[in-house]
Amino acid sequence: MEQGVSLEHVLYLLVIILLTGMLVGRLSGLLKLPDVALFLIAGIVLGPLLHWIHEPSSSFTNQFILTVGSTLILFDGGRNIRLAGLKKVWLTLTLLSIPGVLITCAIVAAASHWLLHLPWMYALLLGAIISSTDPATLIPVFKQVRVRTKVRETVESESAFNDATGSILTFTLLGALTGGGAISLGDSVKEFLITALGGIGAGVLIGLALAFLTVHRKFGFLRDYAGIVMLVTAAGAYLAGDLLHVSGFMATFTAGLIWGNAELFGLDFADRKQELHHVAENLTVLLRMLIFVLLGSQVDFGVIGEYLVPSLGVIAIFMLIARPMTVLLCALPDTRAKWERNELLFMFWVRETGVIPAALSGMVVGMGIAHADIIASVTFLAVLVTILLQAGTTAYAARRLGLEEKAEP
Repeated sequence: MEQGVSLEHVLYLLVIILLTGMLVGRLSGLLKLPDVALFLIAGIVLGPLLHWIHEPSSSFTNQFILTVGSTLILFDGGRNIRLAGLKKVWLTLTLLSIPGVLITCAIVAAASHWLLHLPWMYALLLGAIISSTDPATLIPVFKQVRVRTKVRETVESESAFNDATGSILTFTLLGALTGGGAISLGDSVKEFLITALGGIGAGVLIGLALAFLTVHRKFGFLRDYAGIVMLVTAAGAYLAGDLLHVSGFMATFTAGLIWGNAELFGLDFADRKQELHHVAENLTVLLRMLIFVLLGSQVDFGVIGEYLVPSLGVIAIFMLIARPMTVLLCALPDTRAKWERNELLFMFWVRETGVIPAALSGMVVGMGIAHADIIASVTFLAVLVTILLQAGTTAYAARRLGLEEKAEP
């Protein structure tokens, strides 16, 4: 255990968060609200209000939960993508997942520099952190709301792909900041490509190797341990990326893609599909509880109060200008997808901020980066506002725009 932290403290933290999370999760189902929003509120109650939880952002326990949680949620996001169904929208998806993140980051950075008076490098860091969308929020929402398949698959896939892009961009900027604050466009692009492509390579190797040993007809001797191997694959891909100094997040996401599309490589998870689904479903819910309750418990109301109005201004620009502009610039060039006006309007609105931005902001606070308190408070507000306003109105938006599909009898 880390110095000054007892086993009893960690067990207490897990028990109180998970008990609270289960109760709040049931309440979210009754109220038909996204569970992560109520997890955040529960964290505020347990932390700043009742003082039952006090876990510093810089602690090993907090950083461990954020890193492991982000890794496994990203893996599951990749695992839920079906590559065969994205042939028609691959260009839109590619543009949203890479240049789209950069567009959103640039607009948020400009707003943060102007309204919050953050230096440009830190404004870019904030933009990078909150520029990705959230599969952990979107996928449960789309299980409740049946939306036109093309739109749903694009938004879900974007949310998984752009988490990896946002993570790489964040760590590229952090590298520049911790290295002296200067940034070279050429060096940054080079670093981005190396970390991204290296992460993809590591993820492919780890994902294929362990999938092969799990379900290959002749050599799949780990078939009876498929759920455990899946967890080892996610963690091992991240570890491999980290040891190779490339993107561990991209590695684990790519490994998830391999496992979710194993049939393309002649591997068949059909008889283990239910087992893997149950393991992933329960684990991602547990991790959402831990991440968002902890995030809520660490809210600094002093900083939020001091910067509330400009922070809400940044978030308004983020939601109402950055997102529509990103969708237009990335979807309109894709003539093959034949996007309709109502489909574009729906994608303007549905883009919740969630687990990965929350985890990244926690990591930044833990590193002691300058202006981290402002970055964390804006991220918290972005998560809360987008989840309550956007996730909470997804069904209404789908109905109003004629995109809701009837459930099959």
